[in-house]
Amino acid sequence: MTSPSRLASLSFYSTTPEQQKPPGNVHEGAFDARGADWRNLTLGEIDLSKARLCRVDLRGVDLHGCRLEGTDLRLARYDSHTIWPNGFDFRSCGAIGPQAKLNGAFLNSADLSEMDLEEASLMGAYLSGADLSGACLRGARLAGADLRHARLRGALCEETRFLNCQLDYVDFRCADLNNVELSTAGCIRGADFSDAIYPDALRTSLLGRAFQELDCWNPLTRRTTRESLLG
Repeated sequence: MTSPSRLASLSFYSTTPEQQKPPGNVHEGAFDARGADWRNLTLGEIDLSKARLCRVDLRGVDLHGCRLEGTDLRLARYDSHTIWPNGFDFRSCGAIGPQAKLNGAFLNSADLSEMDLEEASLMGAYLSGADLSGACLRGARLAGADLRHARLRGALCEETRFLNCQLDYVDFRCADLNNVELSTAGCIRGADFSDAIYPDALRTSLLGRAFQELDCWNPLTRRTTRESLLG
């Protein structure tokens, strides 16, 4: 006859990673919670060393009492309300959030809508097709990033750095582009700026770009870049 503890163990391992809840106050051994939603939880003194927490949503989570040595946090999500253990370098752990260091990261087609990426470093990142609608990119560094076909509708891009970015077919509709320097972007072919917020000087600068960029049709928004700037 199977003991209750054995049944509990079998139940634990039959749970898929994205359904896993945080373990008890003390945990030993590998733990797999890839893709789980832990938003706004307060965790106790849990040993999550070497746990697999990639893609876990940690926004608003209190992790200050946890051990995170060797923990896989790639593409986990955090925000300004996430509390990390003292001395833990959350900026360089591969997680996505404010001040994250994600240079060269592969984020093609990623759903990053409504994410807080303020002052994040995404230089050379691969963001083609990514959904950044409503995201906060204030002060983010995107030099050399590939943003082709990305959606930044309603995004806050104040002081975002787009040096040498590929912005082909980007959806900038309703985005806040105040204090943004786009004259140094690699290409804006087919980008749509309809209802975006930006100064007249930026419009004039963009309208001075080559006709191959300005008169390119955006198949998603069904207008050319020039039309979006003049409309």
